[in-house]
Amino acid sequence: MAIALKNPADIVPLTKETLQDQVFRHVTELILDGSIVPGEMVTVQSLADAFGVSPMPVREALRRLMAANALTVVSGRSIGIPPLTRARLTDLRNVRFEIEAIAAGWAAERCTDEILSGLRKHLRVLESANAAGDVKAYVHANYAFHFSIYRAAESENLLKIIENLWLQISPYFNMLHDSGNYSTANEHHQEMLAALGNRDVPSIQAAIRADIDAAYRVLICLLD
Repeated sequence: MAIALKNPADIVPLTKETLQDQVFRHVTELILDGSIVPGEMVTVQSLADAFGVSPMPVREALRRLMAANALTVVSGRSIGIPPLTRARLTDLRNVRFEIEAIAAGWAAERCTDEILSGLRKHLRVLESANAAGDVKAYVHANYAFHFSIYRAAESENLLKIIENLWLQISPYFNMLHDSGNYSTANEHHQEMLAALGNRDVPSIQAAIRADIDAAYRVLICLLD
């Protein structure tokens, strides 16, 4: 049965911008879940082939990510994760301390049993990945765990700010495994989960900050 439209002129056709947004979202997810790591290079054509689109929307999506300091031109047509300096790492730590703690506090006030159940599943994956030494699985699950909390804050504006911060720092989470940080982080994850279950705002904010600071201390030493 055909659907009758009152006024077909009211239907906005898909545009190149819509496709650019889709590609932007795909590449953003690749960065956030650890699929693009420092030292790895991609090209416009390789991404276009992978997504089954023309180079134009890929090029525009990459421009947006470069403007957000998430990607940079490495050489020629190759694009990769920008280098991390001490000053930039410290600035990211300081801003994350405030912004992610706010989101976690709001999440504690709005947390549901369904959210807690999802977080427990993510934590089991984190523990299994750490035990198996599976860095990629760990980084992916770490992103899923944290952003389940930040989405529970129910603020799209806050979520976008945190996502921008993670686009700049999360690729470097791949470098934390050998330091034992993943085990330390999982202890903080347990604390976050307990605090959420108790609707304890100060405790989850303390756990979030401890997690951020532990990763910062490892990365600052690696930069040295």
